[in-house]
Amino acid sequence: MIGPGGTQVPLSAFTHFVPKVEALSINHQGQFPAVTLSFNLAPGFALGQAVDKIHAMMAQLRVPGTLDGSFQGTAQAFQASLSSTPLLVAAAILVVYIVLGMLYESYIHPITILSALPSAGVGALLALILLHYDLSVIAMIGVILLIGIVKKNAIMMIDFALQAERLEGKSPREAIHQACLLRFRPIMMTTFAALFGSMPIAFGQGAGSELRRPLGIAIVGGLLVSQWLTLYTTPIIYLYLERFARWVGRPYRPSRVQEALTDARPALAEGRHGAE
Repeated sequence: MIGPGGTQVPLSAFTHFVPKVEALSINHQGQFPAVTLSFNLAPGFALGQAVDKIHAMMAQLRVPGTLDGSFQGTAQAFQASLSSTPLLVAAAILVVYIVLGMLYESYIHPITILSALPSAGVGALLALILLHYDLSVIAMIGVILLIGIVKKNAIMMIDFALQAERLEGKSPREAIHQACLLRFRPIMMTTFAALFGSMPIAFGQGAGSELRRPLGIAIVGGLLVSQWLTLYTTPIIYLYLERFARWVGRPYRPSRVQEALTDARPALAEGRHGAE
């Protein structure tokens, strides 16, 4: 090292060497040096509890602002799923409502069909709690699948009731009563087919079964609870929403299918009369 006047200053004048053990390389995440701390979960604790404990410990230690802590691996996927899952479920329900509204030309009866979803969610959560499983990402996929599986019970009844009410002129009570009687067997057949199809996933053994099991348990629990509840609640909600629609003064307008059939019948009768 060069000092004032061009004289050389030895390093021993202001520093010294000490032998130490250091890492051969410094890990980086992006442009910053990073240190990875791994942890395992103790028996009986969920990943969400561990994440909350780590956040509380960082706040208690009062880490400086220059130290940035983030999760990687499974914990990062868990946080990402928690942030996006509510938006995904809301978007799925909104899309289903729009499609059902266009299909049945109604604003209220998609609500009747979607009323089966809360019972399915409650059943899935109860099954996971009773069998001591966490609400993992795989279990959330099972809850999302229930949105498409469970609402078919109400679709079968509401579709028949609307046809009987619009085309045959029956009252809402008569229409939904006949729908419950005639659609009971198809509802039970489709539900038990989906239920028995999910049981191998819920109670199967083998490699990777512990990852798939929460998915099957969520589907089985949701189907069992929603099956029995929707058989009673869907007709009640249908009648109350019909009364509400008539109370607010909704003008009755035949559906496009009924209008098409009404326009086609006189033409068909005239054609037959001309042929005679």
